[in-house]
Amino acid sequence: QEKSSHLSAALFGEDCEISHDQLYELLKYAALGKCHNATQPSWCHIYHQRHLAGVVVIVLHEMSQLHFYKFYLQFKHLRRVFRHRFTLTPSTNFLASLYGEGANVKPQNTAQGLTSTSSQCIPKSSDLQCDPIIRKYGEKKQGLTSYTLTLEEQKKNDYPIKGSPGCKGYIYTECDQQRTDSSPLFGLDCEMCLTAKGNEVTRVSLVDAQGQCLLNELVKPESTVVNYRTRFSGITKKMLLPVKTRLSDIQTRLKKMLPHDAVLVGHSLNADLQALEMIHPSVIDTSLLFARNGGRRFKLKFLAKAVLGKEIQCEQKLGHDPAEDARAALELAQFFIEQGPAKVAELNLEMLLTTEKLAEVSQKKAVLQPQGCGVQKQLNEPPHLSKPCFLDCLQVTGQKPLLLGRQEMDSSGLCQSNLSTSNKQILQRALEDVPLSTFSIIQFSLGPEYIASHLLAGLYEKVRSKLTDMLTIYAGPFEESFCLKSVKKEFGRCGPIQSLTVVTETYQPYVCIQYEVLEAAQLAVESLNGAEVAGSCIKVQRPITAAMLDCDVWIKELELDIENEGVIYVAGLKESLTETDLQEEFSQLKDLETLFLPKDLQSGKHRNCCFLKFQKSQSALDALEVINGWTVKGSKLRSRNALASGHLWRWIWQVNHSNGKQGGNILDEKMEQLSDSEQDLRKKVKKLDHHIKKLYRSLQDNTLCIVLFPGVN
Repeated sequence: QEKSSHLSAALFGEDCEISHDQLYELLKYAALGKCHNATQPSWCHIYHQRHLAGVVVIVLHEMSQLHFYKFYLQFKHLRRVFRHRFTLTPSTNFLASLYGEGANVKPQNTAQGLTSTSSQCIPKSSDLQCDPIIRKYGEKKQGLTSYTLTLEEQKKNDYPIKGSPGCKGYIYTECDQQRTDSSPLFGLDCEMCLTAKGNEVTRVSLVDAQGQCLLNELVKPESTVVNYRTRFSGITKKMLLPVKTRLSDIQTRLKKMLPHDAVLVGHSLNADLQALEMIHPSVIDTSLLFARNGGRRFKLKFLAKAVLGKEIQCEQKLGHDPAEDARAALELAQFFIEQGPAKVAELNLEMLLTTEKLAEVSQKKAVLQPQGCGVQKQLNEPPHLSKPCFLDCLQVTGQKPLLLGRQEMDSSGLCQSNLSTSNKQILQRALEDVPLSTFSIIQFSLGPEYIASHLLAGLYEKVRSKLTDMLTIYAGPFEESFCLKSVKKEFGRCGPIQSLTVVTETYQPYVCIQYEVLEAAQLAVESLNGAEVAGSCIKVQRPITAAMLDCDVWIKELELDIENEGVIYVAGLKESLTETDLQEEFSQLKDLETLFLPKDLQSGKHRNCCFLKFQKSQSALDALEVINGWTVKGSKLRSRNALASGHLWRWIWQVNHSNGKQGGNILDEKMEQLSDSEQDLRKKVKKLDHHIKKLYRSLQDNTLCIVLFPGVN
């Protein structure tokens, strides 16, 4: 959660799972910006990174998402303030990648800071044999055909290949003539917008070998634009309104314009060709041509400045100019061909990049860093990690990270274990020290006594059991000869049904229905209790168990959850309706931002319900009034406020597909032994939530704050 809206990410249902690498990407870019090879995260976007006052990571040791849902009501502050929730996919220890947990790291004496990085990262001009460019191409000049990608290289780098299953329907340029070293070069670049389909082309530029622009055309996407990405694409809604040109028109024109022996040049050209849905057999990719160690790539902007002495993609411009980028890529390829690999290696680009970034950091330090925060000594890479831990990266750039709690950092930059400090003491130190640091890791702990396997298994069973009960309703009584099909149809209008059974132990028959989504069960209770169904006036209620006594409180708090703000649930859809159909049906609703059509995570089949997210809460309330009773292609719709549209949706799906008992309280010896520990846990969790609230309120505006539940495995 940021104390100002800078973070943008898609967070419905299936999207609420990320990898450790993706979280690492976010933290690295938030803390370093474009320094130290940091780039925008691939899965979300940080706007105005330079305005971030700092990054704070709060680690809750011994706790996982299980604890969050078991003690949901106790995490009063956490669930009302932190807008985005993710499940971290199982992986190696993420904490180790943050600060080398468990490693006694020693500092390295480096007189010149970043510029003293070993030759494995920066090639020395006196020893060009180590340079990746020399290793790949040798030192002698060669013709352009030596630098075109082979078929294997194209496959490896996700280029569209003729006959590939993923390229069905792609247009082949039919440039099949054999290439020679005098074949014509053409620079190509596209700008894309995000649509309902994915990335779609909105602008295409083609330049010839003399740098003359042959094509610079706006393109109307086929699907509805979700994000114009104006900051990068330069494209706005207004620009595309009068445009009639479609992708098929561009494909035809490019096919006619390119000679049969044309060689296309671009920077990460695979993305452009994929967006164009075109296949071309002969390409030079400048992101691969100017190779770096470990397969990493230089950005086009840096190469243009370092190699050509040209400034492109200037910040004062609105978005990138594809003609400028195409021309820059073309000139880079021409420089490489004319000057040869040895000349390029002598430029020592890695060193130039390092020096440039260090200069940028030095300029920013006066503004971003409090007085007295000196340059820290660089730490060696922990031997058990494949890349430097995160704190290494920060210290290399001269920042002074703060590490408090289980692992702490002393004045020399060493990570030291400290297990004796209480959570209250950690909070007090954090309140004093966090404002003095641009990156802080604050670690709280439940204690090792709370990680026993039987305790965790008991907690999981209680959460599973409660969620199952919340998904279950009982309805009746019905007549002896009631029509089960009509009952299923009526209750099915509230949402997807997981199971339906007839209860015969009662004087008159009842039905027990377990839904797949929480909103469906609540909608059934609210709309069908007291209604006439299958010829009987029925009562609809949830199971009555000790765990369900606070069910109404849960429902109320889930509605207030910030994750469900501006989100409504719609049921009664025909399963034959596609996402495109629904987009068209709901397009008239004001401020509609996103539509999420749940599907079975195993079969991939869509359900008869959806979630709609609106830009404003009032627009969501207005939509509820419009949609209730609305008929879409013969189906009468029902809707209500969302309860589990985001992260909890995935958990509920797991509950529905777990092998545990269905409904009811779990009463066994382990559960009874658990009750005392659970009471203590509840108190501890409430205190931790209060600590987080106090720490969060003390943060400056524009601080990115992340709370991590690392679990025990």
